[in-house]
Amino acid sequence: MKILQSIVNWYFKQRYKKLEYHYTHPIKLQHKTLSELLERAAPTQYGQQFNFASIKNYEQFKNSIPINTYESLQPLIEKAIQGEQNVLWAGEINWFAKSSGTTSARSKFIPVTYQSLEDCHFKGGRDVLSFYCHNFPESKIFSGKGLTMGGSHKISPLNKNAYVGDVSAVMMENMPFLGQLFNTPPKAIALMDNWEKKIDYITKATLQENVTMLIGVPSWTLVLINHILEITGAEHINEIWADLELFIHGGVSFTPYENQYQQLLNHQPINYVQTYNASEGFFAIQDLPNRTDMLLMLDYGIFYEFYDAITRATCSLEEVVIGKIYSIIISTNGGLWRYKIGDTVCFTSTKPYRLKVVGRDVQFINAFGEEVIVDNTDKAIATACKITGAEVREYTAAPVFMNNQNSGRHEWLIEFAKEPSNINIFSEELDLALQSLNSDYAAKRTHNLVLDKPLIHLAKYNTFYNWLKQKNKLGGQHKIPRLANNRIYLEEILQIEQKLIMNRK
Repeated sequence: MKILQSIVNWYFKQRYKKLEYHYTHPIKLQHKTLSELLERAAPTQYGQQFNFASIKNYEQFKNSIPINTYESLQPLIEKAIQGEQNVLWAGEINWFAKSSGTTSARSKFIPVTYQSLEDCHFKGGRDVLSFYCHNFPESKIFSGKGLTMGGSHKISPLNKNAYVGDVSAVMMENMPFLGQLFNTPPKAIALMDNWEKKIDYITKATLQENVTMLIGVPSWTLVLINHILEITGAEHINEIWADLELFIHGGVSFTPYENQYQQLLNHQPINYVQTYNASEGFFAIQDLPNRTDMLLMLDYGIFYEFYDAITRATCSLEEVVIGKIYSIIISTNGGLWRYKIGDTVCFTSTKPYRLKVVGRDVQFINAFGEEVIVDNTDKAIATACKITGAEVREYTAAPVFMNNQNSGRHEWLIEFAKEPSNINIFSEELDLALQSLNSDYAAKRTHNLVLDKPLIHLAKYNTFYNWLKQKNKLGGQHKIPRLANNRIYLEEILQIEQKLIMNRK
């Protein structure tokens, strides 16, 4: 086993030498990627429709092909699902990642080609470890196993030649042998579709393993850890896994959960690495331990564009401006072309290109011109928790619209892991933190003329969990919608809250 560990360590160190190209020649990597994508897809139906063979540069590409949503590509994706070849990408596509998101009940089926699995998703996973081994050369993560909290959907057939599951399930089903060797739980458990049974089986399967690394969405990994502690009676997770040294996380901001993880680890040191990956592709990695932003990965078969909602202009990577908020548009080796994925990002550096995810196109509150985004509220929640000693499990917020008698305001539903001793002080600190982070919000709060102080409800334990369960969205990549510019989600979750209260009477 030690020989195998040495080989694995050597491989990741060799890969890091190639990763340095992201720092030195980022634009060259992107030009090469666009050229390769167009050449590979030129014979496809989509490539012939838009004459990919004639496109020689980015300006021609941008002017020839429309920006797409899932709906605009759906007819072609359905052709691929039925087994038709050379539709969006060369050859037949056999795998599709099921992605609905929290904000929609309708399922999307994102094509996953052999190239997107090997050159994007798996490559991203390997590169996370390459960066880690470079940053921590004395690491012993390969002396044990990585516990992956994957999706809650098992692989199921769409037809005789096509299969669907969460992207994590698709990856597990296609994982190389060496990856399976260092991973836990076994695939039969990892691919279970009943979330509540699944965490029981994962607990039983991993208690005796030497888990050195956790991989997953912070919220769902936290559910598993709490379940393990409840079953075993242990107070801290490193009582179970003494060699745990790394948590690779993504999907939601880690900020609201950081203190809870420190508590569960008894404040023992552990390394955290943030990633930015989705059903559509693997995009960015936290390459340095002393930074919280992520390096945009440029050789994964993804060509990036960035849309500025204010100017309504689209630009390539070399034109982005630090501090400006963009929506991401991608063209990929999975057959997505100028596809708007719905995330908003902000660049923190262009030498090299590092960014942070600040929200979703559909997750914001701007009912009164305040332009509040998820990045604002995550940070404000963390500040209020630090000052008051509280810990937040989940939250959502929506506007209360003004009328003739009252100003507008934001209404919050917050489920605490540890409630503040005084909710009014928490509310005040949350409000002040938002004002310091967002000048538009601060202006609207002046003298309560447009926005009154926040209205906060304390949610009962498991309110958000039960809302997701009702929607069959437990586990995996499913997330609570933090913000909405309407009251649909807040009202639904408040109804769950009322039912919990009634059931306890």
